[in-house]
Amino acid sequence: MKHPNGKGSNDRRKFPRVAVVSDIVEPIVLRYAQDKNSKSEFIPKHLQAQPAVLMNLSAGGMQLITFLAPPHAKIFKMTLTIPGLDRVPVQGRVVRVSKKGETYVVGIEFTKIAMKYQKRITQMAHDDVDCNTRLSLGLPEACVPDCSFHALCTKPQKAPHWPRKG
Repeated sequence: MKHPNGKGSNDRRKFPRVAVVSDIVEPIVLRYAQDKNSKSEFIPKHLQAQPAVLMNLSAGGMQLITFLAPPHAKIFKMTLTIPGLDRVPVQGRVVRVSKKGETYVVGIEFTKIAMKYQKRITQMAHDDVDCNTRLSLGLPEACVPDCSFHALCTKPQKAPHWPRKG
């Protein structure tokens, strides 16, 4: 059975995901912003900025691991910097939190992100899927020069010479 997004009924995601955690982790800092219109929403100073580990990323949101429970904030603002994406301003909201031992898995939906960054993230996800397909088919040149996922890639088959500059 197909979902309206064209994928199987088990995958209802609107955007393809970039799996960031495989052999690496990408540390980031979340900065939660107070809703200036809500007097009831107070975020303690020690919770306003938290270290986190990015697990996956899509044009519509991200999943990460935090070491403190996220505050009950309606919105948050952050600047996302990972290999391949530098200083991307993002606004989002927490849509899911589950406690795993001493950590929290947090799902965040983007409420504001520039279209050019959405396109870049989507292209990175597609390039990673294409690479995995080439690897599964046993093609000799799995790594291609125009791969936008190259900076995050940790596959042993990764060609060190891509992308070429100049």
